[in-house]
Amino acid sequence: MASHARFTFDLDLGKRPSAAAVSPRAGMAEDLVARLVAEAREEGYAEGFAAGAQNAAAMAAQTIAAAAATLATRSAEMAAALDDATANSRREAVELAASIGRKLALQLLAREPTAELEGLIAECMANLEGVPHLVIRCHPDIADGVRDIATAHMTTSGFSGRLIVMGDPEQRLGDGRLEWVDGGLVRDLDSISTDIDRRIAAYLEGGHPQISHEEPHS
Repeated sequence: MASHARFTFDLDLGKRPSAAAVSPRAGMAEDLVARLVAEAREEGYAEGFAAGAQNAAAMAAQTIAAAAATLATRSAEMAAALDDATANSRREAVELAASIGRKLALQLLAREPTAELEGLIAECMANLEGVPHLVIRCHPDIADGVRDIATAHMTTSGFSGRLIVMGDPEQRLGDGRLEWVDGGLVRDLDSISTDIDRRIAAYLEGGHPQISHEEPHS
């Protein structure tokens, strides 16, 4: 009877690796996983931190831009309000000064009604040499005083013509007209006041015209 051949293997199935032999490999795998997880967490934290910082910077930039725009608007409003306040203060000061000036002028005119006409007569007679006559029209209440003033100036000026002083009811106290052959001068307080008001209005409008001390004559 033929005998069966025995199969032999290099691996002895009767000998199995113990748990102690497998555990080091399992431990190494767990360490690797833990390290990878930690690295992933760190990368995620870094990316999240960077994104948060970028978002915070953008929000801060928007906040600063909005604050700057608000500041610019309020600064413009404050500047406009300051300009308005300055203009109002200037207007009130000029109007007050003009009002005080008018009151002082009226008081001076009431105290010395011939003072303004005397200056006009002196200026006129100094340039009337050779003129045949001079007619002065003024308020009747001051006609005699004006005549005396004009007569006194004739002795110190070059005028040697005929002097005529006429009381004219149409002339206001302080007003007067000087007339000669080819010319004349007029002092009209209403015209002077109108010219002053025009200059004040131009000044307040920003033109700031040169204030002239020369009084208007016509």
